[in-house]
Amino acid sequence: MNGTPRSRPAALFLSVTLVLVTLSAALAPTATATSTTPDHGTRAIPATVVIDGKRMRQTRIALDRGDPALRTSVAALTAQADSWLGRGPWTVTDKPRPAPSGDPHDYLSQAPYWWPSQPKTTENPWGCPYVERDGERNPDLETGTDRPDLSRVVTSATTLSLAWYYTGRQRYAEHAAEILRTWFVDPATRMNPNLNHGQFIPCKYDGRSIGIIDFSQQYTSVLDALALLDTGAPGWTRSDRAGMRAWNQGFLDWLVDSPFGKEESAAKNNHGTFMDMQVAALALATGDRALARRTVLDARTKRIDVQIAPDGSQPQELARTRSWHYSTFNLVAYARLAATGRQLGVNLWAYEGPQGQNLRKAVRTLLPTATGAANWPYPELEFYRYAATDIVHAAADAGDRAARAAIPRLQPPPGGDLWALRPAAEQLDGPLFP
Repeated sequence: MNGTPRSRPAALFLSVTLVLVTLSAALAPTATATSTTPDHGTRAIPATVVIDGKRMRQTRIALDRGDPALRTSVAALTAQADSWLGRGPWTVTDKPRPAPSGDPHDYLSQAPYWWPSQPKTTENPWGCPYVERDGERNPDLETGTDRPDLSRVVTSATTLSLAWYYTGRQRYAEHAAEILRTWFVDPATRMNPNLNHGQFIPCKYDGRSIGIIDFSQQYTSVLDALALLDTGAPGWTRSDRAGMRAWNQGFLDWLVDSPFGKEESAAKNNHGTFMDMQVAALALATGDRALARRTVLDARTKRIDVQIAPDGSQPQELARTRSWHYSTFNLVAYARLAATGRQLGVNLWAYEGPQGQNLRKAVRTLLPTATGAANWPYPELEFYRYAATDIVHAAADAGDRAARAAIPRLQPPPGGDLWALRPAAEQLDGPLFP
């Protein structure tokens, strides 16, 4: 991605009129009556960019036929969706102070591992200068910037969209639509499609290229949520779809052409992997299959060869104070990038570097700890065994026998293992802002 002018075809989005579904009362025995309409056995295949849309439709059909395991998973999903009803919407314009640009529509977040070194006073309200404490999150992140609300937007909208797709309950779709419309589309409250002020450091930087990861670690889930809503969700209008198409196009242009975007693309660690994942997914969603495919192909030598050692370890991530978190975190990006690549005819799981580097080995290094058979032998300030659960699922789906054998011994994340409903790796150990 060198920032040269590009010509991309107009985005192709699937818009199909369809009828909704009423599942039997046994699906959610504690649920109150909801607004649904009968399903006549058809449901459009969502044009998702990470999750396999065909697989989702097959899951929906199996659920309609009464699959008991899927009913259990849907009950866990709807419990999460219900917790978001009545909350939000959120907007980038309601933070206590605007970004350094002065525009309240500009996104603002603070560097997570930077802390004040002096007492906060009237003369020095930030407590500057700031110093880095790797792996220790500054609690100031949760107030005063947009990062917490962004996480709420992503988590709620994706959960509600999934819940609507599998249950047909109108209230889930309508609330997801309201949340996305408020943050991205409504002129009074929308976010500008740039990250010029991501992960700023008070008294030091107004924004940094690494702030892009605020979006790259989550936004591909929004792209899939949009694809679900685009299959005919109530409350999701033609104007909403057009607004999101425009936002995604503008955001992709900024990522590819801006100095911050170019710098993040050159990163050698997980930031570079997540940048590739985000660009590939956005390019596919907006119709630029050539850019999407090129990004996935380039990741073989640009990312895997550099980041993964011949024994499958990830040396740059192991050097962190939260080495388990970052080892699983980086593989989330790889698994999602591989899922996008699959739709473009690229099998990233099958690639092997000149010294035997590959994604399957990287996952296998996690298996003893992921299954509880061994302790993690590297530094970790905040260990969560379930952080690897989706990674192992992804490797198993890609055909790795060791990963498949490990699945029964994985630790389910809080809220249950939802892989059957959304088979795409997620960052399960947060940080989330509930």
